[in-house]
Amino acid sequence: MAAFPALPGAIADGDVVAHFGDPVREQRALERGEALAPLADRTVIELTGSERLTWLDSITSQSVARLRAGDSTELLVLDPQGRVEHVAAVFDDGASTWLIADAADAEPLAGWLQRMVFRADVAVAVRPELAVAGFFAGSAAEQQAERAALAPHGIAVVWTDPWPEVQPGGHQYHDGAHPGADYHWRTAVLDAEGAAALAADPSVAWAGALAAEALRIAAWRPRWATEVDERSLPHETDWIRSAVHLNKGCYRGQETVAKVHNLGHPPRRIAALHLDGSESLLPAPGAPVLARGAEGSGEDEVGRITSSARHHELGPIALAVLSRRAPVGDLVVRTPDGDVAAAQEVIVPADAGATADVPRLTRLSRRPSAPDPRGAH
Repeated sequence: MAAFPALPGAIADGDVVAHFGDPVREQRALERGEALAPLADRTVIELTGSERLTWLDSITSQSVARLRAGDSTELLVLDPQGRVEHVAAVFDDGASTWLIADAADAEPLAGWLQRMVFRADVAVAVRPELAVAGFFAGSAAEQQAERAALAPHGIAVVWTDPWPEVQPGGHQYHDGAHPGADYHWRTAVLDAEGAAALAADPSVAWAGALAAEALRIAAWRPRWATEVDERSLPHETDWIRSAVHLNKGCYRGQETVAKVHNLGHPPRRIAALHLDGSESLLPAPGAPVLARGAEGSGEDEVGRITSSARHHELGPIALAVLSRRAPVGDLVVRTPDGDVAAAQEVIVPADAGATADVPRLTRLSRRPSAPDPRGAH
């Protein structure tokens, strides 16, 4: 929306505000719940109709049939081989189901949903005139956003990210404390009037996309626009934690999800990287990640950077999708300006999956043949 790029101090690329002059200060304010972040790289889709939830439940990875008014969750659309095609935040207000998707994925997602309606009482509408603003729960920014949020059916359309806890039917592959436990992120859907009211309120503090991304990466939170490619399985990025219900009924791709989780291992795994900041190099998404050689130099390529940022406390950090066989120790990231040393935190371990204790069947011996009566004497 034009209201946010026109804010004082906004440095924008099109409609996306990168920062308001001080990304590090903005990170701190956003994390404390004292700032709002305009998210022009998200688009809203509205679903209406009496069968919208049961229909959505039948075609996606998440159990949404019994969502109550005010509930939030997250879902994936998978292809027949279980690869991630689309991702959406989900909020239901009792009359409409609101999906928030990365902008580049919104039209393809809406198109696929429309093709799946058939005879169900469901209508799908992309709402490009609506804006989205992100913030952390529990403080002034939350109150400001909820007052301005769209509420066509009496409930403010404010999505609560499920990432802090493993959701019912989900599973966490990381063993130990998870930084996502403190990632109490929320997003408010705004119409033109609500966006203008926030933009005109001098008490509202603002943070840009750089700040929001740094806090997301520090929480190990995957995103369609960055962590998904044509090969992505939900297990690889820990999305089983928040967006997949392992015990719900059949849906497209469900067989692969179950097989990998119960019997196999995903071929790749996401990892968090703490980058050497001495050279002030921040690898761009797509930068190759290499195994570290004996002399500290990079050897074989084992993955790629998907997201990177400068965090106000952790320094330069990144998420990377690696081969399952990548070493678990230090790595090297290759950039056009030189190699960057990277200390690795394992998010999804190499042995993720194969969680079911599947008993081995006793091997049947070949049945002995009957005696040949012609050989009897």
